[in-house]
Amino acid sequence: MIRIGLYSGDRALQPLLSSALGKEFQISLEPDEQGMNRMLSAGDCDALILDLDSTQGYLKDRITYSERLIASQIPTVVMADDDIRSTAAELVRQGAFGYCRKPPSIRDLKTLLGRIAENALLKRELQTAQQQLGASCSCDQLIGSGPQMRQVYDLVRRVANLNASVLVTGESGTGKELIARAIHNLGARSNRPFVAVSCGAIPETLIEAELFGHEKGAFTGTVGAREGYLEKAADGTLFLDEIGELSLSTQVKLLRVLQQREFSRLGSSRLIPLRARLVFATHRDLAELVAQGKFRQDLYYRIHVMRIDAPPLQEHPEDIPLLATHFLQQYADMYEKPMKDIEPGAMAMLQSYSWPGNVRELENVIQRAIIVASDERIRVEDLPQNIQAENVLCIDEYLPTGSFEQQVYEYKVKLAMNAVRDNNGNKTLAARALQISRAYLHRLIRIDEPDLMLESSNQEISTA
Repeated sequence: MIRIGLYSGDRALQPLLSSALGKEFQISLEPDEQGMNRMLSAGDCDALILDLDSTQGYLKDRITYSERLIASQIPTVVMADDDIRSTAAELVRQGAFGYCRKPPSIRDLKTLLGRIAENALLKRELQTAQQQLGASCSCDQLIGSGPQMRQVYDLVRRVANLNASVLVTGESGTGKELIARAIHNLGARSNRPFVAVSCGAIPETLIEAELFGHEKGAFTGTVGAREGYLEKAADGTLFLDEIGELSLSTQVKLLRVLQQREFSRLGSSRLIPLRARLVFATHRDLAELVAQGKFRQDLYYRIHVMRIDAPPLQEHPEDIPLLATHFLQQYADMYEKPMKDIEPGAMAMLQSYSWPGNVRELENVIQRAIIVASDERIRVEDLPQNIQAENVLCIDEYLPTGSFEQQVYEYKVKLAMNAVRDNNGNKTLAARALQISRAYLHRLIRIDEPDLMLESSNQEISTA
């Protein structure tokens, strides 16, 4: 049950909302500030509905008190009639979760309250997940509480103390190295070295020398002996990322190391026992590479003893608030910039974005937003234009009704955004499909233009 505190001088509103919203919601009415303060101190509500009620003579005092409630980070929905719609919109910009017209559309009000409850649940899950991860294992860099991430945690724990090879698969930016570090940190090798190597970042002519090491004079340009990564890892863990980028000749030598559990430096016949545990990772389909003859089948089966799939972010969007909050705290501390939270509109936009760059892209977006933010909250205007363009989400999406002109304009924006998506982001093709100018399309998908509606009307006349 979702507990709602109703701040209103209209005593008939409480039974009306209770009946219309149903048993899922418990509505408690408080007509004055003293009653609201007692309710909040007791922790008896999950969200607030603030009825501004323009018919009352003390509207200014109610607005001032509402601003204090919103500033205290309590999830709130502002209820107001059309006469003070602009005031309600300003409160939403200040941090209120949303706005509903009075008398309210029950469907829209239910949607807003449901979003509030969902966000509250996600915050609790973040705290629980962080506590569980901190107490039970050293997966502290892995964030997420959805079913796919829980499966990853379970597999990490299962393989941590085994000496078997592990293959971590997933798209770029999904956190494959973090999974490898979690395996290392959970196992008995946690106090030993963890050596990470990106096979795709080392030139093919140097990869063998980097992996196996070399003696003085082993090849042109060597001035002394050097340990390779297999040796540096010692009794710890060697993480070989992008294993699919290795040449076939290097694959043969790596296979022999795994089979014989020993290797030698280039230019030396002395055998060195392999003591490290190996964890492999790739963003490519190794089975397909085997079928194409680009990856040895015997090596594939040797490293594919245990597989952990790092899910792409778009497959577990329920974890986006947890991740975004984590990065907010991390980079706010790094830049010594006080940041409280992410406003609901911006968070909804993050959850709706497709995230082709996965968690790494989300991290970069939050880092950038902290830098450009003008106050202690990340707002819609702080997000990159590509995210704003993919999700035209602004205050008017919280408004269930509006003027005829506003509704027509919103419909035009949605048509423009759908056309851009259908044409894979190509705005020229999108404008051609809608039979409008490219400049007009740009103005429609820019949500930060203050005079969009006026310009849109003028452009429509000029292109007719």
